[in-house]
Amino acid sequence: MDFSPEEIERYARHLVLPEVGGPGQQKLKRARVLVIGAGGLGAPAIQYLAAAGVGTLGIVDNDTVSLSNLQRQVIHDTGSLGTAKAESAAATVARLNPHVRVDVYATRIDAANAHDLVSDHDLVLDGSDNFPTRYAVSDACFHARTTLVTGAVGRFDGSITTIRPGENDGRPNPTYRCLFPSPPPDGTVPTCAEAGILGVVTGIVGSMMAMEAIREIVGLGGGLVGSLLMVDALGPRFETIGYGWDPKNPLNGSG
Repeated sequence: MDFSPEEIERYARHLVLPEVGGPGQQKLKRARVLVIGAGGLGAPAIQYLAAAGVGTLGIVDNDTVSLSNLQRQVIHDTGSLGTAKAESAAATVARLNPHVRVDVYATRIDAANAHDLVSDHDLVLDGSDNFPTRYAVSDACFHARTTLVTGAVGRFDGSITTIRPGENDGRPNPTYRCLFPSPPPDGTVPTCAEAGILGVVTGIVGSMMAMEAIREIVGLGGGLVGSLLMVDALGPRFETIGYGWDPKNPLNGSG
């Protein structure tokens, strides 16, 4: 897969990195990444993945841009108010990098359509804001054997992990349901509208999700498989805790 002179100049800072170089940039160009949500987490992730040269980005979001989004959802602007978020994000990507193809899915992902959306992509990045969507996406990724980078944010904090299909030393890699076997009771986790959020927190976590996706695509090693990275923006503090396959988990447990 050849690069045009314009692409060589655009990705010059990647091409001189021994860990990326031409082969790594080719992997990025061939990659198909599905981003769930063009909101607080999806916005910075989409921008950095597009700038990095990911060849195809699928963007799933059924919401429209509102004024209260603009404090943190930096892929949108005042002129995009009332526009479908997936369309607004696609327009920003087109301005940022014309070499990236964007597939727009202005729909809500759920258990009924998740497998069809996921199975056509190499990697999924989930920036959704509710547990039913996260379970639907993670289950679909498990069955499609597609790597998932998933993140969440609170008022001043966030978390990220990577769910990779397969095994490690003969033991299954953990699934999302190993980490969160069941959703919290209704009403125990306040929404962003109820609790508020410091806008820059979504930028920190979303950018790190993009880093995880690039790490998986290029093959940089390390990463967050079996680890949950927690970010405390007030501290500031970063902490990583490990977790493993739970034989009691309802997705691929021994039962």
